[in-house]
Amino acid sequence: MSKFMKDVSGETPDFETYLYVKDFISKYQLNIEITSKALKAQVIEVDTILKFHDDSEAKKKSHFEMTYTSIVKLNEEVKDKNIVQKIVLCDVQKEIFPEIEKALLTLLHISGYPNVKFLKKIDFEELYNKKFN
Repeated sequence: MSKFMKDVSGETPDFETYLYVKDFISKYQLNIEITSKALKAQVIEVDTILKFHDDSEAKKKSHFEMTYTSIVKLNEEVKDKNIVQKIVLCDVQKEIFPEIEKALLTLLHISGYPNVKFLKKIDFEELYNKKFN
């Protein structure tokens, strides 16, 4: 039905942190969190949260996060919880991820990290099958 950027944040507290992060940004990891809630009959809000951050003990860090919301209207025939789960965790993600990946890369580039690239593509179908099959 609809999709929109709910929240976006890029935080680098000072110049020293920027210089430090610029040298070590290759150690940063992309994490994805997906949550959903029913809005009304057959309508679901799906939040896809991307976090690009450093999990190490380093004191100087930047943090990048975005929440992208998709409003999904299910067909009347869809009643099985497992089918809904696959739609939310796999089908919606495959459709929206190229757009939100591009948005996160744009945030990183305009935040002063123009060489960041995500080399590994996420296979949501494979992740879903590993978790639920």
